[in-house]
Amino acid sequence: MKILLADDHDLVRETLSEFMTREAGFTVVQARSFPEAMTKAESAGPFDLIVLDYTMPGMDMLSGLDQMQAAQSCPVAILSGTAPPNVARRALRAGAAGFLPKTLAPQDLVEAISSMLDGDTYLPTEFLADEKAANATVNLTPRERDVLLGVTEGKLNKEIARDLDIQEVTVKLHVKTLSRKLNAKNRTHAAMLGRDMGLVRS
Repeated sequence: MKILLADDHDLVRETLSEFMTREAGFTVVQARSFPEAMTKAESAGPFDLIVLDYTMPGMDMLSGLDQMQAAQSCPVAILSGTAPPNVARRALRAGAAGFLPKTLAPQDLVEAISSMLDGDTYLPTEFLADEKAANATVNLTPRERDVLLGVTEGKLNKEIARDLDIQEVTVKLHVKTLSRKLNAKNRTHAAMLGRDMGLVRS
């Protein structure tokens, strides 16, 4: 079986590739970004399965899944170490062959890939079961949700302050609090997490 594994984290990609080759006998082609994955899917295919990292360069979250599915006829799965359970559900609804948390043990990963190669959809039930518990720990005030919505819309702090009729320094404090509650690295990451976890209205 031939697999395309795309992940920008060299150690993760190479470790998984070596294990799948050694333990399962898969032929694995590697890519470091979504554009490279698209190129190799055309030049080195056909593949029996394509695995895409959710946050690698060029992936643009789940839009990369749509693009790869449109370009290739084989199953496409999503691999991630940071995406919340809600993203896993969205990926599966979008037609992904499976969602593979990087927390899976190597042998479990091989078994998941084998099931997808057999035509099954891999549903990480234990991972998804934690969704309610994970979201329950994120308690945002109504004002924090308003600020988060502005952030997800790409607005500057001064624009959010004007829209909500509050001081810009207050917005900055809310953004800092949001980032802490969401474990976000920056405001862009906070926006992505807030949207994927369903914490802001459309």
